[in-house]
Amino acid sequence: MKDLSLHILDIVQNAIKAKATAIDIIVQDKDNKALDISIIDNGTGITPEMLATIDDPYTTSRTTRKVGLGIPLFKQNAERTGGHLHITSELGKGTELTAQFHQNNIDCLPLGDVSGVVAQKFWATRLSTQPKYTNLLKK
Repeated sequence: MKDLSLHILDIVQNAIKAKATAIDIIVQDKDNKALDISIIDNGTGITPEMLATIDDPYTTSRTTRKVGLGIPLFKQNAERTGGHLHITSELGKGTELTAQFHQNNIDCLPLGDVSGVVAQKFWATRLSTQPKYTNLLKK
């Protein structure tokens, strides 16, 4: 992924699929040294078995294909800067993912347009769940 906002979008999409009704995105700049990104949701949560292997690209809940690269790539990008990724989850309560990136490392991706990608996902999700009124003006 070319910037961190796309990683955030991927995790938000996972939360929406997990039936989250509240998703908090917290981005903290720590004196231009570290960038902490936390995404907290109240979705269905992740089983302990899945959580144990969540950073394996062959661990996925999808049935359409057997590869899930979002979390492994997010973790890899954090670790390339000297940072880390940590996930906690409880079934029925939700999931918290926190990633730290060391900004002074040459491998640190730019943050990107977080508000833009989140707004785009919000409106796309909202529009897809709304009734369609395309024929209102039909005579």
